[in-house]
Amino acid sequence: MLVMTYSEARQNFATVLEKSKNDGCVFVKRADGSMFKILPEQSNRSPFDGIKTLYDIRHEDIMSALKETREEN
Repeated sequence: MLVMTYSEARQNFATVLEKSKNDGCVFVKRADGSMFKILPEQSNRSPFDGIKTLYDIRHEDIMSALKETREEN
């Protein structure tokens, strides 16, 4: 759990976002003592989104093939 002051977070905002993504959250503490938690948004996208192939393979075809393979084992 990383805790940063408001000034540190403001000066290094890209780092705050990256740490939040990697570690789960970052806390930012203001001078008045109030704390804020920065959390990464959970994505509902498929890990297959954006994959380019040489062939025209649909997402459904890949999922079907994976399901068949798992059922065989």
